[in-house]
Amino acid sequence: MRETLVLNASFEPLSTVTSRRAVVLVLQEKAVVEQAHPRLRVRAAEVELPLPRVIRLSRYVRVPFRRRAPWSRRGVLIRDRHRCAYCGGRATTVDHVVPRAHGGGDTWLNTVASCVEDNHRKADRTPEQAGMRLLSAPFEPTPADALLLALGPAGREELPEWLAPSTPRAA
Repeated sequence: MRETLVLNASFEPLSTVTSRRAVVLVLQEKAVVEQAHPRLRVRAAEVELPLPRVIRLSRYVRVPFRRRAPWSRRGVLIRDRHRCAYCGGRATTVDHVVPRAHGGGDTWLNTVASCVEDNHRKADRTPEQAGMRLLSAPFEPTPADALLLALGPAGREELPEWLAPSTPRAA
């Protein structure tokens, strides 16, 4: 299922929804298509429209200010683009830089994407204790960046330049 970015009427990123929900919002005239997939279309008996990639709500929705993006394992994998922070290979798990047993917790700055092999090799130690080096430093994405990162690499490449998320900083 494809994800569609939802912008407020003021062009602020609000959330992501399924493509199906995005089409419903457009058909109900609650949103307009700001960007569509280049080759994908939705067809029905009496309507045909491009599959929305980014939609903008027709009316402004007041939302409480969110200072921080909520942490999640999926979010860490997406933030790190499913690349192991130790070897650069395919990451399928999340590693705690400072292990939980040593006072580390589930935070953006203490977790990195990791392959299973490096996660086991590091075990219950810090990278320094295990003789391992982080290829990139963990960082906390803004709430807007977290939404844009959730679209995945193909989705980010198709976004307009003014919506591109900030890039991670190297260690």
